[in-house]
Amino acid sequence: MTGERVVIIGGDAAGMSAVSRIRKGRPDAEIIALERTPWTSYSACGIPYLVGGAVDGGVERLVARSPEQHRQQGTDVRTGHEAAAIELSAREVEVRPLDGDPYRLGFDHLLIATGGTPIRPDLPGIDLPFIHGVQNLDDAAHLLDHAEGLAERCQRVVVVGSGYIGLEMAEAFVERGCSAVVVEQAAQPMGTLDPEMGALVATAMIAHGLDLRCGVAVTGFEPETVLTDDGPIGADLVVLGIGVGPNATLAAEAGLALGAKGAVHVDERQATSAPGVWAAGDCAESRHLITGRPVHIPLGTYANKQGRVAGINIGGGHAVSAGVLGTAITKLCATEIARTGLGEAEAERAGLSVVAARIETMTTSGYFPAAAPMTVKVVAERGTGRLLGAQIVGGDGDRIPDAGEGRRVGQVEIDHLGDGHAGGDGDRARVYALGRAVAAREALKLL
Repeated sequence: MTGERVVIIGGDAAGMSAVSRIRKGRPDAEIIALERTPWTSYSACGIPYLVGGAVDGGVERLVARSPEQHRQQGTDVRTGHEAAAIELSAREVEVRPLDGDPYRLGFDHLLIATGGTPIRPDLPGIDLPFIHGVQNLDDAAHLLDHAEGLAERCQRVVVVGSGYIGLEMAEAFVERGCSAVVVEQAAQPMGTLDPEMGALVATAMIAHGLDLRCGVAVTGFEPETVLTDDGPIGADLVVLGIGVGPNATLAAEAGLALGAKGAVHVDERQATSAPGVWAAGDCAESRHLITGRPVHIPLGTYANKQGRVAGINIGGGHAVSAGVLGTAITKLCATEIARTGLGEAEAERAGLSVVAARIETMTTSGYFPAAAPMTVKVVAERGTGRLLGAQIVGGDGDRIPDAGEGRRVGQVEIDHLGDGHAGGDGDRARVYALGRAVAAREALKLL
């Protein structure tokens, strides 16, 4: 068939990464991308660095490809256009321009790439104007305005939650000279890490000047105040770093099946429960490589990969998503934090019999001035030696397996991982090989 219309809802990672693959398979396809904000193809991961002042030039610096650049390559990008509803039986999308009259847009294929949405707890005062999530460039613009104004009138920032974005935003405001209080309901920060590794992050946060309050629940908000079960905290700005949920309301209202954590259910080709309708990115579920179970892990790398898979299939080809491990890396001042695969508690909840080992080592050969301590933990399946996951917390130069190495988690037995070394030239790019090999040998003793 020729001249088919493909409508994409969402103009960021998943949506726009699909375009080139669709174009390759269907050169004559009409591709229309609907995006509510003024921006496309931007890096939300860069928002903390923009707010912290490490990146100059405003939010435009985070844009990899502008709407006009996409238009020049043949994609009808409609910014300021919001998809209000999907009519599956009519194969139409109801579109509401922010400055015009609503209209209906027919489609042959539809790609839902609506992304994620910051989790906003249903608490009194949650909609006060000094409370912000961190998800898109609209959020970045608001936060940047606040950050630049804070230097003139205040120094009090409260970050609710201590996941990746919470830590990065706390550091960003400390870099601007503000005080930052991080409120975390759990006993340790970084809930994606095992508790003893989270405790190392807590120590690093305090050492870097952050006021960390774990085991404290937020109960509400009032102007310039965060209310907690441990007393009020003064605040001129509140950043929600609780996490990101799937923005799947549009899909749910259309009658599409939902899956893990309310994300859009998809098969390995990113197809939804309706023919010709696809979903990719933070709004969609994934398959965990180790457990084989559906999961929702909102990361930009996965969004791009899923978008490409969806694009190939929409273009008439055949591609499948490889699955995810949840590999993520972040930095808190001089402390780097990384994890991949399953933590010990996660593996046990998945019904696996596990053993774990933890080692203390250095980021490079100890005689180098820049050498810093790091802690490496690996988790393996008892009896088989299958590597299930790894976590690292430590100084500059820590790393988790790259894309090629990360694929080995869950597929390689520990005794087949081999030895590694940190070269005499201080090659930090191979540091993880050292930690992996030593920790693997320790784990073997427990099998």
